[in-house]
Amino acid sequence: MVRRETSFGRAAFTMIELIFAIVIVSIAVISLPTMIQITSKGIESNIVQEAIFAASAELMGATSYYWDANSMEDNETSRLSRVIDVDNDCEDNASSPRYRLRDGHIAQPYHRRCLNDKTVGIDGNPSTDFPNINNFTGGEIFDINVTEASGYKDIYTSSINVAYVDETGATNNNIKKITTTITNSKGETIIKLNTYSANIGEIDYYKRRF
Repeated sequence: MVRRETSFGRAAFTMIELIFAIVIVSIAVISLPTMIQITSKGIESNIVQEAIFAASAELMGATSYYWDANSMEDNETSRLSRVIDVDNDCEDNASSPRYRLRDGHIAQPYHRRCLNDKTVGIDGNPSTDFPNINNFTGGEIFDINVTEASGYKDIYTSSINVAYVDETGATNNNIKKITTTITNSKGETIIKLNTYSANIGEIDYYKRRF
């Protein structure tokens, strides 16, 4: 006796698998652009953060320079950055123990003091001999422009501006305000970072001879 079996049931099950596979692949294909977009936004945010970190580092670097080119006017004798007598508040009496000092200065060696020449004013210009804060007044600091096929990267630029403090309507020429501005390719401001640098000179290091 010969028994016959048909494969209709197996064929129907295979068709169901195929339908499920088509549906799953369709959902994946539809979701793929959204996933790419979310990933691109995440990468874009990381680039913005990197731009902010780079601008912050550049800002901190600017404050490590001399306050002004004329701060080094006494370089041949002191080799130190000294206070420019902007407001004529440095003692000018040569017989005074506080000669060329101002309020807050300590009348001891190795401490801050004013320039010997009270007529020397602020230069306010970049200098190759004595790089100062004004060397950072112009131009782009960095330009992130890496072109990819996905096209998700924007162009971020950062520029530094140096000006005297004018927070209360009266300009204080003893303090410089350094502002870093980050913009995108549309010219939109992403963030502004500010820091300040004062006309206070620098101290000398204590020395001993053996």
